Amino acid sequence: MIIIKIGGSVITDKSKENSFKQKTMDKLSEVIKKSKSEILLVHGAGSYGHILAKKHSLNNGYKNKNQILGFSQTHMMVQKLNTMVLESLQKNGINAVSIPPHSTLILNDHCLDEINYDIFEKYLKTGFTPVCFGDVVLDKKLGFSICSGDLLVEIFAERFKPEKVVFVIDEDGLYTSNPKEDKHAKLLNKTTVEEFQKLTTKIDLHADVTGGMAGKINTIKNISKIGVDTFLVNGNKPDRLYQVLTGQNTLCTHVVGGI
Repeated sequence: MIIIKIGGSVITDKSKENSFKQKTMDKLSEVIKKSKSEILLVHGAGSYGHILAKKHSLNNGYKNKNQILGFSQTHMMVQKLNTMVLESLQKNGINAVSIPPHSTLILNDHCLDEINYDIFEKYLKTGFTPVCFGDVVLDKKLGFSICSGDLLVEIFAERFKPEKVVFVIDEDGLYTSNPKEDKHAKLLNKTTVEEFQKLTTKIDLHADVTGGMAGKINTIKNISKIGVDTFLVNGNKPDRLYQVLTGQNTLCTHVVGGI
């Protein structure tokens, strides 16, 4: 089984509220189907979640009653995005089923407290493609907080020990620094976790409420520690995703699992 995380920056314009990139998602769905891989799919919230979540300070936990409506509205919007992702997958012949985080897990100060793995395992065993996404969830310490797509990937990787984890992002892979700001940034092709740990990154203008690339780097470090290889591939070049899924060489970043 392969875990795929499609970044919110790939399928939405994160600077514009509720802006879905239908053509991009359709192309990704097409190559996922073509690969014939068993997939557990996670997608980010993009502009459907981060803008509202930031407006209502949801990741900082419950502070006042006005946030309750913000929580509800944020979940409604990420559910809308999830529905469009499902429609794209299904019209390409993928038996996708939505499993919302808010109803399957609880956090405790942003860390996993409890989760119903059984529901994911049963859907996979039956032949479905579970689709999970960044969502607002209950949090034992904070009242509520945000469960990012990257945290979900880390949780699932530890549980299911997949063949590989693939992050579909809006760059060719990971660079030595932010390529949008540094023209001297170099793409890392194949790297070890030791080399990877030396990376630094800068938060860009539209960095999301869950930490952006800095948070992703920490997630990949943790995945590497459990011995799972991670790939970062450009979602705007869907053929590259197909090549990674089918074990072919392509332009991407490959972080070799292992301590």
